Amino acid sequence: MASVLEDPTLERCFKGHRDAVPCADFSPSKKQLATGSSDKTVMVWNLNPKARAFRFEGHKDVVTAVHFSPSGDLLASASRDKTVRLWTPNIKGDSTVFTAHTATVRSVNFSSDGQRLITASDDKSLKIWSVHRQKFIYSLNQHTNWVRCARFSPDGRLVASCGDDRTVRLWDTSSRQCINTFTDYGGPATFVDFNASGTCIASSGADNTLKIWDIRTNKLIQHYQVHSASVNCFSFHPSGNYLISGSSDSTVKILDLLEGRLIYTLYGHKGPVLAVVFSREGDLFASGGADLQVLMWKTNFDALNYRELLSRHSRRVTPDPPPHLNDIYPRSPHLHHTQNETVEINPVVTNIQSADPHVVEVGEVPYNMPGVTLRGVTGFRDRPSTGIASASACTYRQEEEREEDEEKERLGHGVMDLLDERCGLPTAFRSTLEHIVQQLDILTQTVAVLEERLTLTEDKLKECLDNQALILQQALQTDEPSEQRGAEGPAV
Repeated sequence: MASVLEDPTLERCFKGHRDAVPCADFSPSKKQLATGSSDKTVMVWNLNPKARAFRFEGHKDVVTAVHFSPSGDLLASASRDKTVRLWTPNIKGDSTVFTAHTATVRSVNFSSDGQRLITASDDKSLKIWSVHRQKFIYSLNQHTNWVRCARFSPDGRLVASCGDDRTVRLWDTSSRQCINTFTDYGGPATFVDFNASGTCIASSGADNTLKIWDIRTNKLIQHYQVHSASVNCFSFHPSGNYLISGSSDSTVKILDLLEGRLIYTLYGHKGPVLAVVFSREGDLFASGGADLQVLMWKTNFDALNYRELLSRHSRRVTPDPPPHLNDIYPRSPHLHHTQNETVEINPVVTNIQSADPHVVEVGEVPYNMPGVTLRGVTGFRDRPSTGIASASACTYRQEEEREEDEEKERLGHGVMDLLDERCGLPTAFRSTLEHIVQQLDILTQTVAVLEERLTLTEDKLKECLDNQALILQQALQTDEPSEQRGAEGPAV
């Protein structure tokens, strides 16, 4: 176990969302942290305390997932509004909308080469997209209930998914077929991901469990039951030796996968923990929760001497190549419960919170009329905020924000009235336009489904033509000997 000086420490607390934070991801450069919220916005926090944060507005409902591309120049977000958006994570905030799902999109994930995107939805399907062409490619359909999460393997050849049908499925992206199904869940499977080597997948469930499977042997190799409520999310450390998990029991827990035990329990959230994620280097991790907070923690794992750690476990692992989860003994399924020697960390969040950054709000402006400024509505808004040092300061800030929101609402109504006067659009006409836009969205989704069915029909037709050509070739080969015998004729 690590010493006290090596314990994880809370570095920063980000406050800016107005509702629960169900998703988070670090940029590959570790300069930004993206979070999505039930307040329908995506926030991009710059890890430099003096830099500004960006709030992206565009989704019409809860943002359920965010993920940076491997290059860091794109940020994907999924939402309950049935869409996926690709953002440029800078002050421009440009976004492209993907529509093909017919229900809430729960998960979004880039492939390791950044060329493909996979999404999972309540419409029971997984969809693969081309990032470069910004086009839907194909669907994977075998789940019988909502699909909660989907992830590419590190080499992009496999996809793991899980859902409310209490299964974890493994897919081959080349054949587009489900090649394995893992069951044995007492409730919905909430999250799934590959380890860094791609040899194992972990999955969490509403039955309070974490399970790790070796996908080469299709065996359950570790089973943890360390939380007292549903496990909502988890993240592998890049080394593959540690895993963090977030739960509705308001805790974040850190597991040592080499020793197969719980080593830390972190308290800091005042409600369910909905998101946890390691940075690409593993020296930081972030957690988001129903308490509107985003906490960023610094780990001691990057400072550990892994050679020394492995030498202490020489009976379990081989030093070359580096150990993976398949090297853990025993290999048979074994259950891990909480242990009394676990280190518990309960930081006082408000005492170490850094000053909140300036927030630049980037949104979609429906009209751009000369002489009309939309800074108070949905355009670019610089809103400085100060850190919270005491309860009185917090109350003052809340009242200040409430007054600011009321002022924005009044300003919003005034601007919309002014737009109506300038554009000459009656309310009934605007409602008709909104209805037309909604119908166009439905038409777009219908076309996407028809494209998918057309692709399947083309594949079947090609298969039929190939079979017909094969049969014709076999018939010709059979006829040739007959013709030869007929040409020779009986000897006279």
